[in-house]
Amino acid sequence: MTMVTTRMMMIGALAAVATPGVAAAQALSCAIPAELPRPRPDLPSASQPARRLPIGSYTLAISWSPEYCRSSGDRPNARFQCGGSNRFGFVLHGLWPDGVGKDWPQYCRATPILSRQVIRRHVCTTPSPQLLQHEWAKHGTCMAGYTPERYFAKSNAMFHALRFPDMARLAQTPLTAGRLAEAIAAANPGLRADMMRVTGTKSGALDEVWLCTDKSFRYTRCPAHQGGLDPAARITITSLR
Repeated sequence: MTMVTTRMMMIGALAAVATPGVAAAQALSCAIPAELPRPRPDLPSASQPARRLPIGSYTLAISWSPEYCRSSGDRPNARFQCGGSNRFGFVLHGLWPDGVGKDWPQYCRATPILSRQVIRRHVCTTPSPQLLQHEWAKHGTCMAGYTPERYFAKSNAMFHALRFPDMARLAQTPLTAGRLAEAIAAANPGLRADMMRVTGTKSGALDEVWLCTDKSFRYTRCPAHQGGLDPAARITITSLR
């Protein structure tokens, strides 16, 4: 057998829901080939230098895969995420340590290429071997005492604990960034709209949602400097294919 197929269901007729109309943070369909591309080293640069700073908080960044595949699905490195039978809704971008002020730590120590085992274990949540390498190299290496296994286990646990509203229904109604944040908050007890930032593309399509936590990974109000769309900004949701 050349393919190992993982089926994880969500939304509407898809299973694994916490309550009616609320979906678990999982892939719709993820088929892992026998061989995945090996990532390249991800290193600091003049524009992205190493910064060893104290951690003041964290951001869990999640991406809306249908928009990425609409705009970038023809790229060679997007083949796994956007090609074949694979289908994703929200996917995990990464867990980012934030600083005490506006600057954040990054590329805190040199790291080898991730093992094939780590990549295969997490590629249905973050569907890009290169992005997995980047997230560990840029962000995970700044978390004291963390190995790749521990870093991805932590970020995956936070991601898979999230529940989402019916995105297909929201895509059919007039929507603002604030209303989307409120809908996500309503699906997750203890989460509030001001604990997340919604980002969009230049054309006004949903790109990512950033969820803010304190140093103990408890969701908290996002700092004003973090950016994101104004809650009143109109936003559209690219439909699942």
